[in-house]
Amino acid sequence: LLQFYVYIYRNTRVSKEGANLNRFGSTDPFIRNEREAMIAARADTLGATFAARAPRHDLEGSFPFENFDDLKESGYLKLTVPASFGGEEASVYEMVLAQERLARGDGSTALAVGWHIGQILQLRLSGAWPEPLFERLCKDVVAEGVVINELASEPATGSPSRGGRPETTARRVPGGWRITGRKTFSTLSPILKQFVVTAGIEHSEKVGAFLVRSGPGVKVEETWNTMGMRATGSHDVILEDVFVPETEVIRGLDYEKPEFPVPTEGILLHIPACYMGIAYAARNFAIDFARHHKPNSLTVPIAELPNIQRHIAEIEVDLLTARSYLYQTADRWDKEAENRAALKPELGLAKYVVTNAAVRIVDHAMRIVGGLSLSRTLPLERMYRDVRAGLHNPPMDDVVLTNLARRAISEAEE
Repeated sequence: LLQFYVYIYRNTRVSKEGANLNRFGSTDPFIRNEREAMIAARADTLGATFAARAPRHDLEGSFPFENFDDLKESGYLKLTVPASFGGEEASVYEMVLAQERLARGDGSTALAVGWHIGQILQLRLSGAWPEPLFERLCKDVVAEGVVINELASEPATGSPSRGGRPETTARRVPGGWRITGRKTFSTLSPILKQFVVTAGIEHSEKVGAFLVRSGPGVKVEETWNTMGMRATGSHDVILEDVFVPETEVIRGLDYEKPEFPVPTEGILLHIPACYMGIAYAARNFAIDFARHHKPNSLTVPIAELPNIQRHIAEIEVDLLTARSYLYQTADRWDKEAENRAALKPELGLAKYVVTNAAVRIVDHAMRIVGGLSLSRTLPLERMYRDVRAGLHNPPMDDVVLTNLARRAISEAEE
């Protein structure tokens, strides 16, 4: 499969080289080697397939099961699994490259699978799971296409990044624990056979984490009916006295947070990568439209009009700036292993810069296309709705700006 996608990339590059040079400049400067070319080609191929399915799933709010079959078949689900367990052991940079290109086809699928590959990468970096448990998960991903996510959001607590204590509770019983509660924003819920649940430990101030497997006591309630990202399957998951054996406790009563935890925040770059991909697709659509749309009041396509060119230029400013900062930050994360803790503000800034730029890019694309952009027969209105979801993914804008301000003040005091 890897050789197949390299073949696709090489042949696409050769056959479309002229078009790429005329329209987009040279080939993508963020593809730096053959391995990255393979990763990009696979994501491009999958994204093109998903783009054809996206309108139906968006309209219905249905989960794209067939997309995840394709992700499994292509090997995408094992992108960040360690090589020792049969995976591709992708870096943060490679994850960003794959996710951005996948999202050009379908933002919902890209965001949903991003939580899976990001979770695997986080576990690979942190070593937070007992080794036998992590090895079993990885082998399940490689052999069976199992996906994983951590369910932490709840109705009362909102985003877990704000630090609220879960109302979901864990009660100790012989041989393990019983978990009861409700989780919201449970992305991938229609296909989760196993997932991590955070829960307040009964008669304790501690918050534990438990590996839960689908079965008795686990119910998915289809509550996800949103404006954007309608096909992520982020329904509520209800747990009623679900048993978790002691061997599948991730963080229990005896867990003590390390004084210097292993930094893993780089995995969250899958979020801005997704929204950059949506914006990139909107940009391409709008430019194509402008190059070919010629009202009978004009003798040339609207791409020749100064006001349209101004919108395109504004798009390019945001696109080039945001993509450059995103990939630069991902590259620094991979290369500066000893400096990762200090990179946290830059990671937040990457998300802030990219998601806000993506919103502006799609808005300019809508203005280029005009009233037709509101039609559900075109993809722009879906992209417009989807891209706004990025503003509500972590870290939030106010948190990013506060962290940057505090760092600046601290540096001035030294």
